[in-house]
Amino acid sequence: MKEIDVIGKKRSETGKKASKLLRKEGFVPCNLYGEAKDENGLPKAMSFVASMKELRKIVYTPHIYVINLIIDGERHTSIIKELQFHPVTDALLHIDFYEVNDQKPITIGIPVKLTGLAQGVRDGGRMNLSVRKLNVTAKYQDIPEHLDIDVTDLKIGKSIKVGELHFDGLELATGKDVVVCSIKATRKSAMAASSDGNE
Repeated sequence: MKEIDVIGKKRSETGKKASKLLRKEGFVPCNLYGEAKDENGLPKAMSFVASMKELRKIVYTPHIYVINLIIDGERHTSIIKELQFHPVTDALLHIDFYEVNDQKPITIGIPVKLTGLAQGVRDGGRMNLSVRKLNVTAKYQDIPEHLDIDVTDLKIGKSIKVGELHFDGLELATGKDVVVCSIKATRKSAMAASSDGNE
């Protein structure tokens, strides 16, 4: 995974009013969840802010990053846990980060990348990608930027399920029966099949 630095600063004032003011000034309220727990045993959050300019490079991108959060000079290695957008304007409202270390495995969604030209597509079928990301569990330093899936031998009417896939050093956390991609018949492929049968 690629690494990227994001600068932030701790915030003392929380609540809707304070958050609204921060957003007006071009900042986004964030939380960092780490190993620390509160008195109820729940993950304790560190509240901080980062500028929209800083966050744009990790939010509006197809890439997945390990983010080095530098909050008041302190470095925290993290990944994005959750993004909140405004339902109408699509503006970024809030980000939750999760602190990681090189010993503890994490579960994260990794983009799927299909490689090769499928036999079914060559025969006139249409490739259908059902899921764009698969959840994997591994130490963050072992996680790739994308998962390559070779579809060269995939025929019309056939699919690839998660249970058929294997990636060294990664444990797939998405259900085994989930269909990743399939090839649907098209009118063109059906016509080609019927003309082949009539010969």
